[in-house]
Amino acid sequence: MQKTYHSSCHCGAVTFEADIDLTQGTGRCNCSICSKARQWGVIVKPDAFRLIHGASELSDYQFGSHSMHHLFCRHCGIRPFGKGSLDVLGGEFYFVNVFCLDDVEPAELIEAPLHFSDGRNNNWQNTLAETRHL
Repeated sequence: MQKTYHSSCHCGAVTFEADIDLTQGTGRCNCSICSKARQWGVIVKPDAFRLIHGASELSDYQFGSHSMHHLFCRHCGIRPFGKGSLDVLGGEFYFVNVFCLDDVEPAELIEAPLHFSDGRNNNWQNTLAETRHL
């Protein structure tokens, strides 16, 4: 069921809301940045994402193909969301860090399906045989 979640970085300089259906699944990836940041997220379309405050407080990090903007608060360093455009994901998207959802219930995250992607090998649509380390 789709629900509007409110979200923020740790210091509150960046706030946003997003319409998310956690029952449709969340994701983790083994690429270099997701592994190091322990990222757990959900993809939303641009019309389901609303930045409330803090656009000027975000710093952007890109690497590799530069198809993803890894955004983080320049004050507290938290990565509440990122954005990008990939054909395999239907074009423009936001990647919301579920750990930054302020009003999510633990049971919602426990029950949300979790998909693991092999980003390390640019094999995004295939899952991994071993995921315990992610």
